Amino acid sequence: MVLSKNEILKAIKKGEIAVTPFTPSCVGPCSVDLHLGNDFKVFVSEKGTKEVKDAPDAIGLGAFKRVLLHEGESLSLKTGELVLGITKERIRVSKRYCATIDGRSRFARAGLLVHVSSSLIQPACDNVQVLEIANLSPFMLKLKPGLRVCQIVFHTLTSPAEYKGGFRLQKRP
Repeated sequence: MVLSKNEILKAIKKGEIAVTPFTPSCVGPCSVDLHLGNDFKVFVSEKGTKEVKDAPDAIGLGAFKRVLLHEGESLSLKTGELVLGITKERIRVSKRYCATIDGRSRFARAGLLVHVSSSLIQPACDNVQVLEIANLSPFMLKLKPGLRVCQIVFHTLTSPAEYKGGFRLQKRP
C-alpha cells in the first residue's frame, strides 16, 4: 500500500519514517520531494573495457572520481553522460516500510533522468539516496545542489522485514 500525505506525516511523527532535513512543503499527495546533494562520482575518462561484476563496486573503484561541490558551484553534465549523485536528505524507514525513488516529470521532459535504475529503498535502511543521473538531452545541463530533483514514495509491508546489505547506512555516492 502506498502511503498518502496524511499517512506519511503520521509515520514521521511516530518516528517510523525520517526525512532529514525535513521540509513540510515538500510533502505531496503521496510522495516527498528530495533535493540534490553536493557529492558526486563522475566517470574517469578511460578507454577500454570494464568487466561488470556482482559486487558493490561493479566496475571497480578506479572507474570514478569524487567531485564535491561548494556553495554556488554546479556540475556540468554533457549529453549522454552519467554521474552518481546523492540526495541532500537522509532517509530512514523502519522494518514496517520500504520506499521507491523516482525522478520528477519536469526533468524527464527536459531529457534529465535523475534515477535510472535501482529505485528500491529496503526496510530498515538509514541512508542518503544515490541517484544515477543521466543527460539524454542535446544540451549540456548544469546541476546545482539544492534542486528539488526527485521524489520518494513510501509503501507499507505486509509484515516487518529488515535489509542488512552493504548500502544500508550509505553516506556518499
